[in-house]
Amino acid sequence: MMSASTSSALSSKVLHAYSRYLLQLGVPFTADFMSKALADNPTITEGITSIFSTGFDPDLQKDADARRSSQREAAADVRTHLEKLDGETQDFFAQLLEVVLATVRTNAYQGKETIALKISARDISFAPLPKPLFEIFVEGEALEGVHLRFGKVARGGLRWSDRPEDFRTEVLGLVKAQVTKNAVIIPTGSKGGFVPKNLPDRDAEQEKYNEMGVAAYKLFIQSLLDVTDNLVTNEQGEQQIVRPEKVVALDENDHYLVVAADKGTATFSDTANAISIANGFWLGDAFASGGSVGFDHKEMGITARGAWESVKRHFASLGHDSQTEDFTMVGIGGMAGDVFGNGALLSEHIRLIGAFDSRHIFIDPNPDAAVSFKERQRLFDLPRAYWTDYNRDLISAGGGIFSRKDKEIPVTDQMREAFGLETSAETLTADELIVAILKAPVDLLYTGGTGTYVRSTEETDAQVGDSSNDKLRITAPELRVRVISEGGNLGLTQRARIEAAAGGILVNTDAIDNSAGVETSDREVNLKILMSRAIAAGGFKEEDRAAFIADQVEEVGHRVLRSNLEQNVLLQAERTELFNTNDIAGEFMDYLAQKVHLDREVELLPSDADLADRSEAHVPLTSPELSVLTAYAKIDVTAQLVESGYADLPDLDLHDVLVDYFPESATDRFEDYFAEHPLRSEIIATRAANRMINHTGITFIYEMEKKYGAQINDIARAFRAARLEIGSLPDLEGNGDFETWAEEAQALREAIEAKLASK
Repeated sequence: MMSASTSSALSSKVLHAYSRYLLQLGVPFTADFMSKALADNPTITEGITSIFSTGFDPDLQKDADARRSSQREAAADVRTHLEKLDGETQDFFAQLLEVVLATVRTNAYQGKETIALKISARDISFAPLPKPLFEIFVEGEALEGVHLRFGKVARGGLRWSDRPEDFRTEVLGLVKAQVTKNAVIIPTGSKGGFVPKNLPDRDAEQEKYNEMGVAAYKLFIQSLLDVTDNLVTNEQGEQQIVRPEKVVALDENDHYLVVAADKGTATFSDTANAISIANGFWLGDAFASGGSVGFDHKEMGITARGAWESVKRHFASLGHDSQTEDFTMVGIGGMAGDVFGNGALLSEHIRLIGAFDSRHIFIDPNPDAAVSFKERQRLFDLPRAYWTDYNRDLISAGGGIFSRKDKEIPVTDQMREAFGLETSAETLTADELIVAILKAPVDLLYTGGTGTYVRSTEETDAQVGDSSNDKLRITAPELRVRVISEGGNLGLTQRARIEAAAGGILVNTDAIDNSAGVETSDREVNLKILMSRAIAAGGFKEEDRAAFIADQVEEVGHRVLRSNLEQNVLLQAERTELFNTNDIAGEFMDYLAQKVHLDREVELLPSDADLADRSEAHVPLTSPELSVLTAYAKIDVTAQLVESGYADLPDLDLHDVLVDYFPESATDRFEDYFAEHPLRSEIIATRAANRMINHTGITFIYEMEKKYGAQINDIARAFRAARLEIGSLPDLEGNGDFETWAEEAQALREAIEAKLASK
């Protein structure tokens, strides 16, 4: 048992962690106010700490139900004392009590450097929307951090945040996009962020700064694993869940924790995997994708290639082939960057007239497509290229390369023409020139860097939440491009995308455009899990593993890009109102709100009144809105298929889905282990959901369920049968024939409906 002094010290650390968490939730109390309230009200404070220990002290001989019952009784007593307090203090304790009761696990009794609190956020009434299923808040002397998960099977990156006051707000905004992005892969979305404390000046002590950051990252990873179950094989060869030592769980078994690199942690995957291996965690080096054994996203260029599928389809819908015909482009990023560098090399017909990164501005008012392509390739191949490395002799008249710090940049006649400048000014500041690039009358705006540069007319810069770029940001009506592709995240706000699309610009969402990176990571993780089964059974040698994975790069990349292509074709079909989504959009959104927690306000989807006005004016849903609906429809259908046991239906052999998912050589070597894959059901369900929705429309499955009372498995059966009769829909790679695709998609829908009607 703990001594009184030890218990008191622990209580103090736990209460401090909860206070820090409340600040991240945005409560209107200061740290000093909360500290004083706790000290001034010892009876209530003791009652709340008792509720915590009742729930999580491993020495108490109680099961989860008994612990919860005791907590509820103690909470009722605490609430009677709260009635005697004044408004603000009462509000603080009420919210603290709510958060403590929402906690389901902690590492507090492990004697670690940090306090990790696993919390059921949907049980917190005042938590900002959207609310994750679970989150783990980590607090210690060296860091604070949070990991948000929207499902038990979820994945997403961990970032080194530079926002100590509101890093949870930053992560919440990112995970909202991750949830929709992850609709094409097996897990739903998760995101994490951590803030190291007491860092030295980065420029003055860069080495120490980096060392402390990595140390904080290691603590963050370990703290997440402290409260995560493990999946181990017992002596009988059976899989079983093992709980971390001295952790009491008031939730169900929970062993799927997968992370990835993000801003500031691009090179940290091997570090995370080493911690996973040291902990004996079941995923081993599949815990953090993108490590030294895995798929190198920059080398594959996969995120950019996925975004380029959006570019190709958008241009194709305009009657232009981006791969054989020249077009003009401006961009955000530099050639050393993964997303921009790779993206700027995906067509030899790009005429890049302007781009900027964090250091320089590149201007080429009238570029030769072939010459500039070769020079961009040369820069990309350098160890670390800046725009200043570009051969200035190859830049067309009136162009140049300028510093972001320049106060006076000469405005040439060629610049005026290329950027449509009406000003008579002879010079521009660097910021003004960047704004001119963003407003340029060109064919394509391609985002490959960080920062949000376009907002809607209804938003303020403060609402955007990217203060470093406030001086550069433009509004959606100021855009003069025809197409936007977001290789990077949050180049535009969602409101800006919707406004731009309403104005005739072809734009999806970043979650659609750059989903190839997350899908590649997910395929890496699932391939590693499959191989681990073969290695454990002696069917494959560990020393051959890295080389085998490396050999799968090309095929995995091809399969990932198929997802990007199919989603873009679906969105083109929906934009052109091939299906009747607009007619039942409001009803469908209400259904999704009940089934998968879609919040119209959070996702910026139109209200019923807005839809009525649009219907009268015949204004359909925009592509950014349809992108969100696509994701939630896939989330819903995937969940239905998993819950229905679709993958194990006795009358269906769904082995072909796994054969199609894994690379051909992986099927040849590891097919016997498919049945042992822990995510077999999820893989099959996700692939089936994506196929059905991509080929029949966003609302078709819902319509069939409603019209015929059909169960999800009946619809999936009908889809498979119809596909066998009709065959695959046409491949619209490049400038493919959309009209033929549309005809065959309608035929597929009719065949499915006929099968359901005949039952």
